[in-house]
Amino acid sequence: MQVYGIDAIIRIVSHFAFIYLAFWALRSLRTEKLFKAHYETQIRMTIMMASVALGFTFSTFFLEIIAMCKNIFLSYQ
Repeated sequence: MQVYGIDAIIRIVSHFAFIYLAFWALRSLRTEKLFKAHYETQIRMTIMMASVALGFTFSTFFLEIIAMCKNIFLSYQ
């Protein structure tokens, strides 16, 4: 039963780490040129939502690759 708790912690940490990396990467883009002037709050909210979407997608992909590799190696034992 303890394996499920560790798996959940790993998934949560992975999701937050990839969301942070996506946020860090998206902040380097010059998004102010895409929006009208004086819309800083909307720009920040757009970056935050895009970070969550990208980070969750990359984290899910990463965790799925790990699960597939684990299944491959367990099937040969």
